[in-house]
Amino acid sequence: MNQQEFMTTLRARLSGLPAQDVEERLHFYREMIADRMEEGRTEEESIADIGSPERIAEQIIADTPLTRIAKERILPQRRLRAWEIVLLALGSPIWLSLAVALLAVILSLYVALWAVTVSLWAVFASVVACAPVGIALGVGTCIAGQPVGGVAIMGASLVCAGVGIFAFFGCCEATRGCVLLSGLGMRLIKKCFIKKEDAQ
Repeated sequence: MNQQEFMTTLRARLSGLPAQDVEERLHFYREMIADRMEEGRTEEESIADIGSPERIAEQIIADTPLTRIAKERILPQRRLRAWEIVLLALGSPIWLSLAVALLAVILSLYVALWAVTVSLWAVFASVVACAPVGIALGVGTCIAGQPVGGVAIMGASLVCAGVGIFAFFGCCEATRGCVLLSGLGMRLIKKCFIKKEDAQ
C-alpha cells in the first residue's frame, strides 16, 4: 500500500468525523510517514510500521468524544425550509415522545444492569464480613461454655469465607461484563453517527 492509498482509505474511514479533525489526523500521519522515510525506510515499509488505516480509524473514532461526533452529524448541513420546520414542530408530539421513551427504556436497562452488579458486591461484602464476626462469636461461645455451638458457628463462618472467595470472582466477572457492555454500547452509538464509506 502506498501513501496515496493509505490516505484515501483513512479519509474514507474517518468521513463521519468533523472535517477539521480529519485533516489534522491526515496531516499527522503524512508527517509520520515522511519521518520514517527520512530514516531510510521505503514508503511501503513506513506505512506497514504505522499499521492498517482501518485499525487506525477505529482507534481515532474510539478516542473521539461522542459529543463531538454527534454535534457534527446532528447539525443540519443547510438551513431548514419553513415547511420542514412546520413538519418537525407538528410531528414533535409523536417523534419526541417515542425518542424519550426509547431513551428511558435503554437508560433503565443500563441502570438495572449496574444495580444488579452493585447488589452482587453488597452480598459479597456481607458474606465476607460474616466470616471474622462469626469466628469471634464462635470463640466467645466456646469460652462461655458452649463448645458445640461455638464450633458450629465457626464452621459456618469458614463456609461464608469460602463462599466469599467464589463470590469475589463472580462479582469481578459481572463488573467486567458491565464495563465491556458499556464500551460496546458507546461504540455502537458512535457507529450510528459515523458515515461508513468504502475506500475508492
